[in-house]
Amino acid sequence: MKNNSVPEQGQNKYSKLAGNTMIFAISSFSSKLLTLIVQPFLTYAMRDVESMGISKLLSQCANLLIPLVSMGMSNAIIRFGLDRGNSKKQVFTNGLLTILLGYAVLLLFWPLLSMVPGVSGYGVFLCIYVLTSCLRTLCTQFIRSRELNRLVGIDGVLCTFATLMFYVLYLVIFKMGAEGYLLAIICGDVTSSLFLFFTGKLWRYLDFSYINRALWKEMLRFSLPMIPAQISFWIINASDMFFVNAMCDGVGGRSGAEWSGLLSTGYFLPTILNTLGTIFYDAWQLSAVTEEQDRGGFFSTVFRSYSSVMFCCAAGILWLCRPVMLIMKSSYFDAWQFVPYLTLAAVFTCFTQFMNSIYVVYKRSTHSLYTMMAGAIANCIMNYLGILWFGPVGVTYASFLAMVLVFALRAIDSHHMMDLRLEPVHVAVNALFLVIEAGITLAELPWYGLWTGLLCAVVILYNFRGVWAMGRVILPRLFGRRAAPLVSFLDRYFFEKK
Repeated sequence: MKNNSVPEQGQNKYSKLAGNTMIFAISSFSSKLLTLIVQPFLTYAMRDVESMGISKLLSQCANLLIPLVSMGMSNAIIRFGLDRGNSKKQVFTNGLLTILLGYAVLLLFWPLLSMVPGVSGYGVFLCIYVLTSCLRTLCTQFIRSRELNRLVGIDGVLCTFATLMFYVLYLVIFKMGAEGYLLAIICGDVTSSLFLFFTGKLWRYLDFSYINRALWKEMLRFSLPMIPAQISFWIINASDMFFVNAMCDGVGGRSGAEWSGLLSTGYFLPTILNTLGTIFYDAWQLSAVTEEQDRGGFFSTVFRSYSSVMFCCAAGILWLCRPVMLIMKSSYFDAWQFVPYLTLAAVFTCFTQFMNSIYVVYKRSTHSLYTMMAGAIANCIMNYLGILWFGPVGVTYASFLAMVLVFALRAIDSHHMMDLRLEPVHVAVNALFLVIEAGITLAELPWYGLWTGLLCAVVILYNFRGVWAMGRVILPRLFGRRAAPLVSFLDRYFFEKK
């Protein structure tokens, strides 16, 4: 069988993508690793499950406000910063000015927002949280647009360590609860922003004396449709907790806040997939925009390998989800039932993110809006029905189906922009395997660990070619010439004609 994993021509662009992915892995993995470490830690540091639920709800409120305050500018910073014809000084200045204006509007309306139930007691922390998060995103996106990828990696490690120390300070030593949770994230973002501002010499790119209004308008035309798109994405991923909090009070003898706490804990393992997706997408944005030759073939080849890796990882998580959840405090163990379909939803979230890169390349941000809004509307309807029919776990089914819908819409829409081959049979077969594995896990069938383990092995074998296509590019980047014998052996053994 011929090895068609990666074209020999243009190997440098795949190698560049692999190199950038590894650099961003240092940054993103360290910061996301914090989430994986901290989640079990939080189950012990927080007073009870209800406190965890309140903390996560507040965090999700902030995530809703961030795209409104930043006016979606984080997307425009990297897209326009990568364009060679634009002044980076004007791009950065426009981005900062947009955030400051958006924050001023937030302060004007804050008296009204503070009347929202559950927010008033944490208003100051929430308001500062939004600003520091916007500023950190501005700095990191601009550093990425300058392709200072190693600096991004160093910043990720620094921010991870700083935030972890602040968690210990505010949650363990001062025992501040939800306020400490928010304050730790605020201090971590401030540390990161200051580090990037001075090491990246960002003050050189500030010039309020001359604002390029034409460029600013173009950036806003691109970024403003991203606001409802990001809010729609938030609805799909975060509204679950609000539905559960409102509709599940008293179910199983637990309050709505307790169910929200369990649901937030259930995101612990799917976060691994989101971590991989974030690492890859940060690197992929650079290649997607800057590599202009044979984009359709490039996108198709990369998606095949990327999807294969994600399916294999998801199968592994479904196999091990119940044993791994034992590391949580005993009162949180029931969160395992949320993991299977949140994992499937995470897979398709990563795929829709990949498809969004097409809209970024062609500056079609309105398409991102329409597709994500369709998913958000469907998600709200299915959340309501899912809880009525299946209880709290029904929201995970809704998230999965909503992300499948968004992916399907973007897959169809993308054909109007490039010749993209997504191999729908490959995606559908893998999705079917994962749904069966999730069903076996939730049904707790006798010997379910054996059956899910066998299905995991089947998924890995089915996707081996795609996984190896990525591996044969990454291994030489990691080990240099020492990887050549292994790459040659596996290519010859598995792919060459006998």
